[in-house]
Amino acid sequence: MPAADTVLTGARVRTLDPDRPEARAVAVHDGRIVALGDESDVRDWRCPGTELIDLDGATLTPGLTDAHSHPVWGIEMATGTDLSAVRNLDQLRAALRTAERGPGGWVVGHGLDHNAFGGHPVDRALVEDALTGAPAFLRLYDGHSALASGAALAAAGITGPRTFAQRSEIVCDDAGHPTGHLVEHAAMALVGALVPKPSHAERRTRLVGLLGDMAATGLTGAHVMDLGDGDVPPLLATIEYEGHLPLRLNLAPWCMPGATAEELDELIRLQQLRGRHWRVGGVKFFMDGTVEGGTAWLEHADCHGQGTDAFWPDPGAYARAVRVLDAAGVRTATHAIGDAAVRHVLDTVAALGEQARMRHRIEHIETVPDDQLKRFAELGVIASMQPPHTAYTRADHTDEWSKRLGEERAARAWRCRDLRDAGAVLALGSDWPIAHYDARQVLTTARSPLGAASAGRALTGLMALEGMTSHAALAAGEQRTAGRIAPGCRADLTAFTVDPVTAAPDELGEAPIRLTMSGGRITHRDERM
Repeated sequence: MPAADTVLTGARVRTLDPDRPEARAVAVHDGRIVALGDESDVRDWRCPGTELIDLDGATLTPGLTDAHSHPVWGIEMATGTDLSAVRNLDQLRAALRTAERGPGGWVVGHGLDHNAFGGHPVDRALVEDALTGAPAFLRLYDGHSALASGAALAAAGITGPRTFAQRSEIVCDDAGHPTGHLVEHAAMALVGALVPKPSHAERRTRLVGLLGDMAATGLTGAHVMDLGDGDVPPLLATIEYEGHLPLRLNLAPWCMPGATAEELDELIRLQQLRGRHWRVGGVKFFMDGTVEGGTAWLEHADCHGQGTDAFWPDPGAYARAVRVLDAAGVRTATHAIGDAAVRHVLDTVAALGEQARMRHRIEHIETVPDDQLKRFAELGVIASMQPPHTAYTRADHTDEWSKRLGEERAARAWRCRDLRDAGAVLALGSDWPIAHYDARQVLTTARSPLGAASAGRALTGLMALEGMTSHAALAAGEQRTAGRIAPGCRADLTAFTVDPVTAAPDELGEAPIRLTMSGGRITHRDERM
């Protein structure tokens, strides 16, 4: 073997490789793992230029991957006043009174919890006095809805309801006047397009900083569930021209309702785009929206009589689009929260045949009945779930998510363990900026679910770790080169100060990350090393 660039020693190495489950030292050369063994092997791997790093008893694992994130789009989504700590209308009004006014006097906010409205419909009338006539665009935490002020609606020329090609709504009162509640992407974009955006230079600087902060939580990569407006590849190329990406990014452009044959061909062509540390790998679909927004596709309506429509007005068109991409060997990831949405995606993959196994995945899966659990493993459909989302619900089911679904469906919240026990591949992520990107919190909430999911069974420490390593690699079709520590695999590594498999969830959530390595480059090192 060639002399190592870096040797990591003094660690308990959890390889997640069944051929050699544990080791004490790892050698890295040219971005790959070239050897692993015991302390006594280190002298054979070194040369004068080798960097020897003593991990001082840390637990070294395959690098953590956030299997569902929006780091580029999220920079825009997380712009303005952070409203995630707002718990009621009084706090919301107080936050808006002191919120910074941007160019054009805009008030922009993000992370607003539906529960802050205390059961009232989302309506601009509840906050207009605090805005004193300013145009405002407030994103709710789910990323699928927003509240716009009267001045913002006027600037966008919105005076009443509209018809969209996809499942979207300008919510109006009984008189036909817009309440300011904009549901789903097409409706939100009418006002969102007017909101001041960060400059290209600002986005570049913020993205590099964000990815560095993510690396400090143990992340070495992310499955990015969007491609922005097409300007993301040039942005990433610029960053790599000037330096390095702290995380390895796998991006999936969207396929929206009404996609033409030419647009599907373009999605196939985009799969060729790649850089040193990023690539386009897959296509993202939406089969529904969110429970709180009334747009999750459910087998039976929610408590407001909503939720019986798919995001694609013609669900058959979705199935045909997936078939075209599958025939071209393109992987897909479909947002499906409600039980009817999950069923339709599973039915779609079932019709593709055996060659589609382990090529398609379902994102979110917030409520799923018993009879659909086993189908994931039977069909080779990957489950991709975000345990931190459980924090937006309550154990007593008094939250908006639970109330809309009712007791029976709320009791089926985020069934991560049930899917694993049914044999499914389960990839885990944060969905940043919907929830915080801290990888330790993903692992912690997978092992100790919150809110409506707290009554269900949790993942074991090993299952949670697999969800961000070996199962995440399977979800991206990278199981031969990622998700384990073995010769020939990528040198994507995370060193924990505690053992992420055996440490208590609370201890893991607060434990510093000793070192993070992505592609053989150290992207985070604890300052005490």
